[in-house]
Amino acid sequence: MAPTENTPTAEQVIAAPTYLADIRFFFRPEDVAHMAAKGIELGTYDGLKSNALSVHAQTAPPNSLMPPDAEGKWSAERSQTFRNWIVNGFPLGTATPAEPPTHGPAPTRLRKDVTTLSEDEFDLLATAFRGLMDRDPEAPDSYFSLAGHHGLPDSWCLHHQDRYNPWHREYLRVFEDALRSVPGCEAVTIPYWDISTPLPERLQQPPFDQYVLPADPGAAVTPPVSGFFPYTTERYPAADIAQNVAAYEVLEDIRTSLVQSLWGAYNVNGYQDFSIQAHDSGHGSIGPTMGTQEVASYDPVFWFFHCNLDRLWLSWQTRISATTLTGFRSTLGENTDWLSAPFNALPPYSTTADQTIETEASYDRLELLSPVEGPLENLSGSIDAAHSFAFRSASPVSVRVKGIHRLNIPGSFVVNLLADGEPVAKRFFFQPTDPPGCANCVEHGVVNIDFRMPQERLLDRTLSVRIDVPGHAGEIGEAFPLARAGNPTINARLLVEEA
Repeated sequence: MAPTENTPTAEQVIAAPTYLADIRFFFRPEDVAHMAAKGIELGTYDGLKSNALSVHAQTAPPNSLMPPDAEGKWSAERSQTFRNWIVNGFPLGTATPAEPPTHGPAPTRLRKDVTTLSEDEFDLLATAFRGLMDRDPEAPDSYFSLAGHHGLPDSWCLHHQDRYNPWHREYLRVFEDALRSVPGCEAVTIPYWDISTPLPERLQQPPFDQYVLPADPGAAVTPPVSGFFPYTTERYPAADIAQNVAAYEVLEDIRTSLVQSLWGAYNVNGYQDFSIQAHDSGHGSIGPTMGTQEVASYDPVFWFFHCNLDRLWLSWQTRISATTLTGFRSTLGENTDWLSAPFNALPPYSTTADQTIETEASYDRLELLSPVEGPLENLSGSIDAAHSFAFRSASPVSVRVKGIHRLNIPGSFVVNLLADGEPVAKRFFFQPTDPPGCANCVEHGVVNIDFRMPQERLLDRTLSVRIDVPGHAGEIGEAFPLARAGNPTINARLLVEEA
């Protein structure tokens, strides 16, 4: 049985332990915090690997110095397992799905599938939305003001970086609190739209079908931004949305994200990389408004779409035993700065990134794996030479379009992967119309797009790339010159795993 964050690892010697499946559970939150105060990192793979010999010496029975309390002392079996990990070369390994939770505290924010709401629940949700939409646009808790946090006029949101998921989790909570401030709606929670299903008919009716902006969101920006007033949100027909979701392979990126053993890093690997790609392509699938960062959050479907993304993140956290800060940090690599001040800020909110990892929100359904379904994956394009490795005939090919200079591209764009001149895959990249005017975009100005696909889709074929900018009237139509996008490269490789 796989250990969970609340269940101690069985005290038995493990001959071939790995960090993700075994070793990370050896350290309690108080152990990690105590040693962090001394400048020693035990809560991540890289930190523990650097300090492994000292940890072994300090914890080895019968005369161990650490942990200092009797309850935390390591058994001889645990010490031997840790020694085996060192001798075997510190294998990272893959995580084993945690046991699905059978019970827990009563939820304070239970969010449901929008299609399962009773008529009374749905009517109350509509009342709450109308209440926000009817408020004075200048009121800080109006629909107009709150939607303005994401794009125009405030542009606070953090995309394509470590704080993306935490920022949107807090944004949902703030918006949900505003819905609850409408008289009679104190118990309302945001439902989710499972994007693997068609857009529900319920979300195609007022007040969820569209929103007419009551004021110019670009007027207060310096310099002013024009083109978004008067403005009514637009969305594709439900059938077209479903076709776009399939064409952009949104569900494939979601599935890939949910089987990752590591949080990883955007543009590199792990849950974060593929979840952000699914987010971007989901935006582009839904409509012109959702595909335009300046106004995406004014479309009411934004909230149900992002609620589902938060559900998926919590699903991954639960699968990977990462629903506490200690458990979550154990899935990170070297970069943990964004969980500590001052790099953990989520402006304009007082809540910080580390405070969002443990959430009071719960969902009526999570996407979980049973431990009997086997370990999660940790595929990579490279591996330490000290470790043995393997790649399988069924392993996917990773094709990375690398080094796209997005600041030169006017708005959201589509990266098309072509084989023998025919499209075989595409992804949507979500960004403002004027990315050089976005500080977050400038900080993360060079990006990659990752495709995973079966080998047979690409073998014996000539690959190329085309970037399209929807609605862009360039000299050659929507196609954007690759030279102006930094002459990105194509990197194709088989993915390997520790053997």
